[in-house]
Amino acid sequence: MRVLVTGGAGFIGSAVIRHIIKNTQDEVLNIDKLTYAGNLDSLKEIAHSANYQFQQVDICDADALTQAFNQFQPNLVMHLAAESHVDRSIDGPAEFITTNIVGTYTLLEVARKYWSDLDEKDQAIFKFHHISTDEVYGDLEGTTDLFTETTSYAPSSPYSASKASSDHLVRAWQRTYGLPTMITNCSNNYGPYHFPEKLIPLVILNALDGKPLPIYGKGDQIRDWLFVEDHARALYKVVTAGVVGETYNIGGHNEKQNIEVVKTICKILDELKPQSNGQVYESLITFVKDRPGHDLRYAIDASKIGQDLGWKPEETFETGIRKTVEWYLNNLEWCRRVQDGSYQRERLGVSA
Repeated sequence: MRVLVTGGAGFIGSAVIRHIIKNTQDEVLNIDKLTYAGNLDSLKEIAHSANYQFQQVDICDADALTQAFNQFQPNLVMHLAAESHVDRSIDGPAEFITTNIVGTYTLLEVARKYWSDLDEKDQAIFKFHHISTDEVYGDLEGTTDLFTETTSYAPSSPYSASKASSDHLVRAWQRTYGLPTMITNCSNNYGPYHFPEKLIPLVILNALDGKPLPIYGKGDQIRDWLFVEDHARALYKVVTAGVVGETYNIGGHNEKQNIEVVKTICKILDELKPQSNGQVYESLITFVKDRPGHDLRYAIDASKIGQDLGWKPEETFETGIRKTVEWYLNNLEWCRRVQDGSYQRERLGVSA
């Protein structure tokens, strides 16, 4: 198969590409704008594969996308390109509207025209897989419910609203034009090559520098944590074996409070890289004013993808978080390079 991946230099996109190149004979075209969160260093280990190629393209550029489609002739499209950080969306929502909504619309139209020109045999193979988030469903505060594929949308942030909008566009293009699409909504990812604005890498790197470990509010927000390599396997399973028109929720079966996540990281670091002053890393925890509009709890019911496609996560939170901490300890140079002066682990999302 020929797989076109948008956002393939990002955290989840690069994990998907590494998985495909290492485990299949498929050819991959990586389309990425290379914003601050996109980094080709994340693909170094597969960059020289004969089955991999890269083009720097903005998904809002219809002409460049059309050219890429026509040259590469994909059978499958995996759409991961997105602005993804909630705090950044609070400070500057315009980029989220442009990339996540206008960009998805542009990609859908280019894909639709490409697909409509294919012969019957190739049309039957073609699939467009849109990768989204559980944040479109809103907040589960005060309940023990789980998000299912039929949960109503109630996004809280500019980021989640932009992703909800893109989900609706994808479903509309399937229903109105017959474009063979499918959607996945995932819980919080973590693992290697994660840009240091997100909670887990931020805590690891701040701890190693002896800096405060900022926890929003009381740290009682609950998230379902999914190891990124488990997610990559799930996404490939969906695009190759999933049913057109269906939605699949992908979760790690690992509900944890943020404070619990941070304390777990601290304990692993105490073991693997103790502070020279003899203090435990937990002493660096600092509680800060909560994020505006912060959802208290997300939790995914991933039973459908398990029953229908036979996927389940291989990593527990305990095994995955240890692998993640060890990876950062062994790849501090990567962390320095990707931050490149544009982001110094400062607090974002306080303009509201």
